[in-house]
Amino acid sequence: MPEQTDDFRYDLQTAIQGLHVARSLADTLQAVSDGVVAGLGYEIACVNLVRPDGDLVVAGFSGNVDIEARIAGRVGSRAAWDRRLSMGEVWGDLRFIPHAEGRTADEDDIPGWYAERPPQRFEGEWHPLDRLFAPMYVPDGTRQELLGVITVDGPPAGRRPGLEQRDALQSYAFQAAIAINNARLRANMQRALVRLEREQQALRASEESFRQAFEYAPNGAAIAEMGGELHGRILRTNDALCRLLGRPASAMRRYAFSDLVHPEDIEMLLRTSADGGRAEVRLGRRDGTYVWVSMRNSVVADFADGPRFLLTHVEDIQEQKLRELELAHRASHDQLTGLSNSAELNAHLGARLCQAPDEPLQYHRHTVTPKGDAHDAGLAVVFCALRGFKQINVRFGHQVGDAVLIEVGRRLAVWSREEDIVARLGGDEFALLVDDITSVDAQDLVAKMQDEIRQPLSISDGQTVRVGCSFGIAWAQCGIASADVIRAAREAAI
Repeated sequence: MPEQTDDFRYDLQTAIQGLHVARSLADTLQAVSDGVVAGLGYEIACVNLVRPDGDLVVAGFSGNVDIEARIAGRVGSRAAWDRRLSMGEVWGDLRFIPHAEGRTADEDDIPGWYAERPPQRFEGEWHPLDRLFAPMYVPDGTRQELLGVITVDGPPAGRRPGLEQRDALQSYAFQAAIAINNARLRANMQRALVRLEREQQALRASEESFRQAFEYAPNGAAIAEMGGELHGRILRTNDALCRLLGRPASAMRRYAFSDLVHPEDIEMLLRTSADGGRAEVRLGRRDGTYVWVSMRNSVVADFADGPRFLLTHVEDIQEQKLRELELAHRASHDQLTGLSNSAELNAHLGARLCQAPDEPLQYHRHTVTPKGDAHDAGLAVVFCALRGFKQINVRFGHQVGDAVLIEVGRRLAVWSREEDIVARLGGDEFALLVDDITSVDAQDLVAKMQDEIRQPLSISDGQTVRVGCSFGIAWAQCGIASADVIRAAREAAI
């Protein structure tokens, strides 16, 4: 008897060792079922693996090719499996369902079989309808997540397993879960690496091919530290990136990209610095100018278990970005004067106003009308309408008229502050959005602008023209639509 026990343990150990040989997930699943038969001595073993949708599929089978042909790939619902694993007798982590109780269980959709055996001849003999399940859980002590279930049939000597055999099957299921989980992680990692290689088109099977792709890539590329105190420090750059930034490779190694990015773009860079993140930012050249680039990060490893680095691809998008900015500027600015247009004025005004002045919003300071106090400031819309402009157009032509509009816009801008919005609303109408100004200062501003605009305007051949103007002031206040504020300022100018 002791010799049988030693042989049994030796076979168990051999079966467990066979699980942890690096192989594909399919090979590992088959090794699990083979080990139950060859190492633990059961006649039949079936491995049911949890799918992403929660149901379990027959993914490995050993011991009977005819039964395997019938049930391989078949699926059992998670609800049926949960019911099975709550039935019968609890043997540690195992579940044993004797044949009397198992007859009702076989009515569900779990793939099963009936192995031809003699009728039960003595107490404790394995019955053809007995069922023994060994659940496998994800090897994480913080959670009990089902990974799969090993179903066994025909135990050694045809008897129901004793304590030693139960412990062996339970230990084997634990090791099988580790092996399956590792194989699945390897499979996921391999798929990720393949996808990464396709996207980057720079990683190759050998260091030499990677070096060639990195060095001679048409776009800029850099390798940087990942993690630790030096996270983001540039270790290596290719010629394209050095040419783009006008910096030698030796100088680039003194920086991280966060040192080179435009101050206004640093937040964007930090938000998208993770693996796969993309960012459109400005990088500083050696001559002090900036160039728009598109940056994309990927994680690469030096060796299978070696240190990890960030591979950053840098694409020059200066011309594309300038075109985008130009289009955005055209959409928000008047094409003749270069001032903001009515849409831009409405957008800035609307951003300051909320619709419910009685309900404070987080991080929002309500805009209210000044009370008339010399120190009480508010948000004013100053409307300006030209008088006599149509006569100038008729007498001197539209070219002179356009020149007058441009000059009026310039004069309005002269008297505005940097943070104010000066807009042409169309035709001979202009408006200013002036924040944090008192009623007295607003009136003073209007007076100065009137004097400035009424000064003679030079046209061709030394001729000058004069244009009149009227101004109106309206105070913005939360709860009032921006269009209504502008309308009020226009009506005040009549």
